[in-house]
Amino acid sequence: QVQLVESGGGLVQPGGSLRLSCAASGSIFSSNVMGWYRQAPGKQRELVAVISSGGSANYADSVKGRFTISRDNAKNTVYLQMNSLKPEDMAVYYCKLNQRRLGTDFPFWGQGTQVTVSS
Repeated sequence: QVQLVESGGGLVQPGGSLRLSCAASGSIFSSNVMGWYRQAPGKQRELVAVISSGGSANYADSVKGRFTISRDNAKNTVYLQMNSLKPEDMAVYYCKLNQRRLGTDFPFWGQGTQVTVSS
């Protein structure tokens, strides 16, 4: 099993910044993908950004140039630096770790952290 603990959410004004952190613990494979997803009220959960253990990152078009995902493999921690936040970025942000063994994916989710963008 893997446990994920997120932190760093909160209230920020439009144009402001926040940094989310997600620390993973438990049975973690050396090769995995960690990422951030978000879900706004009435909407489906969507991918924000993912990063492999090798450092390859991908972003949703809506956050490119504003958000940066990074990770510290020694700490099994993934970060999301969010700059130039917009009201439409407001959502619950979830951390996800996915690892694969023998062709089967094993996804794990954090409990979510609220990001509120409002003046």
